[in-house]
Amino acid sequence: MDAVVAAVAPDLRHAVRANGTVAYLYVEPESRAGRAVIRRVFGTQRLTQVDQDLLGDLPQQLTAAFRDQATTNGRLIAIGRALVSRLAGDLEADIPDARVSKVIAWAASNLATPVRLADAAAVAGLSPDRLRHVFVRHTGLPFRTYVLWLRLLKATEAFARGQSLTHAAHAAGFADSAHLSRTFRRTFGIAAAELRIS
Repeated sequence: MDAVVAAVAPDLRHAVRANGTVAYLYVEPESRAGRAVIRRVFGTQRLTQVDQDLLGDLPQQLTAAFRDQATTNGRLIAIGRALVSRLAGDLEADIPDARVSKVIAWAASNLATPVRLADAAAVAGLSPDRLRHVFVRHTGLPFRTYVLWLRLLKATEAFARGQSLTHAAHAAGFADSAHLSRTFRRTFGIAAAELRIS
């Protein structure tokens, strides 16, 4: 049986009941790719089945990768990126602004502490207002939202590597595991504890 791929619009309350292998691919809706996916996939619908021709054999590659014990995280990430690319279509990638790239790298290495726009602006050599504008233009996301996304990614990676939810939360700059859990469920709709890789 061919894979069934459903797309759920941002902020749409939903539940998933499925049998067999299930994979979730989250695309930040405010990112350039996310906006392109929304335009291309949804139209006037908020929940839709994705045309198999649009995806090619990528769902089958993903299923095979999950079944292969030797599959690396890098392989899964590559398939996920290929899926986003297919869903977004002909999205031209801008050359990132060097100042924005520098700020992102700085923020990612300082997640265990408060990451403030004023400090990021100093790193970029810009005023906070100017950085706010440049950052949104180049990433599609407000600085604060992007930092929250970085925190969620860092915590998820730490938890998947076997660290406790509390340790993962603190490493990513969340107050505690409850704060991480609330933010994770609000963002992704599932509990962070469900991510444990066996």
